[in-house]
Amino acid sequence: MNEHDIREFIKKQCPTNRISCEKVFKISEELGVSKKEIGQIVNELEIKIHSCQIGCFK
Repeated sequence: MNEHDIREFIKKQCPTNRISCEKVFKISEELGVSKKEIGQIVNELEIKIHSCQIGCFK
C-alpha cells in the first residue's frame, strides 16, 4: 500500500477528524506500517489523537 492509499484509509477511519491511540495501533498492525509513520500521517492530516494509552494526547 502506498502513502496515498494509507492517507485515504486513515481519512475514512476518521470522519470527525479524531482518532483514538488504540485505533492508530490497530491501523498500524492492519496495514503493516509502523506506528511512527501512521502517527506522522495523522499529524499531517491534522487529525487529533484522543484517549492516548500513555497520556500524551488529550
